[in-house]
Amino acid sequence: MKIIEPFCQISQIEAKSEAKPNLVLIHGWGLHGGIWETLIPQLELDYKVFNIDLPGFGRSPVSNGTYDLDYLVESVVSILPEKCNILGWSMGGLVATQVSLKYPDKIERLITVASSPSFLANSKNPNGLDDAVLETFIQYLSEDFRGTLVKFLSIQTMGSKTQKEDIQRLKETVFLHGTPAEKALAGGLNILKESDLAESLKSLRMPLLRVYGKLDTLVPARSIASIDKLAPKSEKELFLKSGHSPFLSQTPEFIDCINRFIAKPIETE
Repeated sequence: MKIIEPFCQISQIEAKSEAKPNLVLIHGWGLHGGIWETLIPQLELDYKVFNIDLPGFGRSPVSNGTYDLDYLVESVVSILPEKCNILGWSMGGLVATQVSLKYPDKIERLITVASSPSFLANSKNPNGLDDAVLETFIQYLSEDFRGTLVKFLSIQTMGSKTQKEDIQRLKETVFLHGTPAEKALAGGLNILKESDLAESLKSLRMPLLRVYGKLDTLVPARSIASIDKLAPKSEKELFLKSGHSPFLSQTPEFIDCINRFIAKPIETE
């Protein structure tokens, strides 16, 4: 399948001194790069930011053929700089992780936000989502994909101390560049259902930071311990007042967390 380069907004701000580190942002299911809009001015003070719209979302077209994790990985890699730090939220965390596994020489550091190597419950992640939950959304998507999308976004904000503000932000963002492609929505849900990178985490060669919200209902805090065992060398940060979108609920603390992690020298074995 021919890969069409996705839309990517790249920082045009020149560094004051030496070159800034590259930071690639990958959004989650149903949304697009606009979800990072309130963070980018602050991030651009320290990084050259690459804000990607995954295929079928935002301003990115979608190709013919299978819409799966490998397709998203190759789309992202087609516009990556030679070296970068990569940050993925929710489904974007799966994409960022698989990019890091498949193209480790390009990735300096990996950051996953409210993500899991396997979103569904299994032996490695007993506290994941019940298969019936995603099956229900897949069924509803074919009947009323716009309503299903809004409902899924609402679930993402459940538990957050800033739920009202978070859901308003998500709703304002989701249709900003038109309606997501139905193929991308359905394919994305299948990616969440079928992907299982649990056994691969130990193969990661770069530093990994895992960020969670204590009030998250999609990637619950009780699942963190099982992921600790899969990535024992990784770092983690738990935001106590956040649900599935800690970068919206606790933006200053989130940016500080990212800055601290990227500022650490990379240890060579």
